[in-house]
Amino acid sequence: MSIAPDIASVVATRLTDPGAIRRAALARPRFERAGFARPLFILAADHAARGAIAAGGDPTAMGDRHELLARCVEALARPGVDGFLGTPDIVEDLILLGALDGKLVLGSMNRGGIPGASFELDDRFGSYDARGIAEGGLDGGKILLRVDPADAGTAETLIGTANAVNELAERELLALIEPFLSIRENGKVRNILTPDAQMKVNNISAALGRTSAYTWLKVPVVDEMERMMASTTMPTLLLGGEGGGDVDAMYASWQRALEIPHVRGLIIGRTMLFPHDGDVAGAVDTAVSLVRGATR
Repeated sequence: MSIAPDIASVVATRLTDPGAIRRAALARPRFERAGFARPLFILAADHAARGAIAAGGDPTAMGDRHELLARCVEALARPGVDGFLGTPDIVEDLILLGALDGKLVLGSMNRGGIPGASFELDDRFGSYDARGIAEGGLDGGKILLRVDPADAGTAETLIGTANAVNELAERELLALIEPFLSIRENGKVRNILTPDAQMKVNNISAALGRTSAYTWLKVPVVDEMERMMASTTMPTLLLGGEGGGDVDAMYASWQRALEIPHVRGLIIGRTMLFPHDGDVAGAVDTAVSLVRGATR
């Protein structure tokens, strides 16, 4: 990578002065709220916490934390990158490296649904909670909500999501819900990426908790985006997905979706961090140009 983070200093701090993590988090320059007036570009790197470490055709790409940090540092330094989504381990590494200064930072909350596990859809909250997000000086939390009517684990995830929305709202922190209608086929969970399926789960998500005042949605790009997005009044970020395939078509689909007024930007991870050509800066710059070029 062109940017090599000082991993040794991060390890030394964790060994000799773990309290420095909290001090650095509280001293971190925060995201200016005026930034919400423009479409946002947010980098995501919370996949590895569920054991999902494949990216860019490499089955263990995101398992190398040193490489992942280097790519995150490079991406976050690009002009127009507004924020970051991650679990406490990687957020704290990046805070110590100074890479999150002035960024909108969202903490990933429920990483308990390990891919392929019998309990995958019983997606427990075992990472950030609202207290940790507030005490760490973060701006909000992200919740994965996969709804499978045939899986009893969905009930616990729905209740956990409602509780998280309540606890974040009590602290006036953003609750970003990422909903999918899901099914299990041959032991594997598959998300149904159709307009009708997404409309259904968007409505379920928006109603969770005692208030929706701080609720945003994170949704995939599907066919008939205008009709699908008519299912909600929540501010919404577009999910980038795993990448691969026709990159130009992917960018074009993002560009069209960004023209919908309450689509407020992109939140993308592996597609930016492990692009097909290896050019992290180039991938980020292209995505940022789409966000900044959206008309309002």
